[in-house]
Amino acid sequence: MLAAAGPAAAQSASTPSSTAAEPAPTASPPPVAPPAPAPPEPAPLAAPAPPAPPVISQAPPPPADERLAILPVDIHAFASQGFILTTGNDYIVADTKHGSFQFSEVGLNVTKEITDRLRLGVQAFAQNLGLGGNFNLKADWYYVDYRWTDWFGFRAGRLKIPFGIYNEINDVDSARVPILLPQSVYPLQGRNFLFAQTGAEVYGFLRSSSAGALDYRLYFGTIFIDLAILTPTGSPVQLQLNVRYVGGGRLFWETPLPGLRVGASVLAVHLDTTAFVSGMMFSIANQSLLAMGSAEYAVNGMVATVEYSRWHAHQDSVLPSSNFSRTSERSYAMLSYRVSSWFQTALYYALFFPDVSQRKGSDASRQDDASLTLRFDANAHWIVKAEGHYMVGTAGLGAPLSISTIPPNEERHWTVFLLKTTGYF
Repeated sequence: MLAAAGPAAAQSASTPSSTAAEPAPTASPPPVAPPAPAPPEPAPLAAPAPPAPPVISQAPPPPADERLAILPVDIHAFASQGFILTTGNDYIVADTKHGSFQFSEVGLNVTKEITDRLRLGVQAFAQNLGLGGNFNLKADWYYVDYRWTDWFGFRAGRLKIPFGIYNEINDVDSARVPILLPQSVYPLQGRNFLFAQTGAEVYGFLRSSSAGALDYRLYFGTIFIDLAILTPTGSPVQLQLNVRYVGGGRLFWETPLPGLRVGASVLAVHLDTTAFVSGMMFSIANQSLLAMGSAEYAVNGMVATVEYSRWHAHQDSVLPSSNFSRTSERSYAMLSYRVSSWFQTALYYALFFPDVSQRKGSDASRQDDASLTLRFDANAHWIVKAEGHYMVGTAGLGAPLSISTIPPNEERHWTVFLLKTTGYF
């Protein structure tokens, strides 16, 4: 912007005069015009104004109750309905050989950040699945979580058990491709006592620029088991259960190779059972140790997963027939691929040996499970899945911890077909 300046002084014109004698006057020449005034000199550029100093607010931070109102409340919900049809054997729920819609679940969870470090959460859940169904509403999980730093945090409540890669998303159908996770490792009938524990946990995440990162979880508490999943209605056996403790941990290494992580999980349970049969009382003590190794590699829409697990159980009681020390072997390999934003597919092969000392023998000594899943994302809040399984063996027909045995005369080769739709937000 040009600065304003005063006009330059105009130069005055001088008129020449003469006193010498002149000849007879003649016509006067035209007057000489005065010279035009000189144009004003350009004004110098004004110096730029210094930038205004930043305005620093001296207002005090909002009080705690106002901060609570500012921080968001996250609310999510889901509802699923499935259908199961089997050939040869009933699976997971009753009468699947004629088709069953007893495969439903609904949940609502709320989480709230109290501060940058403190967080609360709870989920209400109900399902209709097998003996533990009938839409009995319960607090599926709840927690108080305080994180001091990235490498150390603490949470308490009813907490999801970090066992393997997928145990914590057993209740989140939208977070995975298969309808049924590999049942050799993640038995749906065991969700009531393998999904969550009531106690405390410490966790953390440590990162290194050259060695990748470590993600650790350590927990200790107890488990409340729904007796309905152990004793069918009308059973002559009545049980009282006391889980003295459950404890364990998981360690994952995020390797320097992008997309590759490997880890190990361990879970220990001490369970005391009192059984009442025909007026007689029997005490049973069970100690179990579950261990699993995991590896996952994700690249360009493809995820390859391999997990291998051994579950060792040792049981003592006054009944010699109830005493045993047994190790089961469980494994699977899975490959999933995102074809497009609305279509994913997955296939896996799972293997289950209830007793590694008896790998060969009856049909109940093993189960092979080959599965294929097609997932369609209709939109951001609705998915539809179709899945088929080809089974060999009947070891998976017995529910974990159930006192019931595998029915005789079951078919060795059989299939499972599932449809499931889930709405969520």
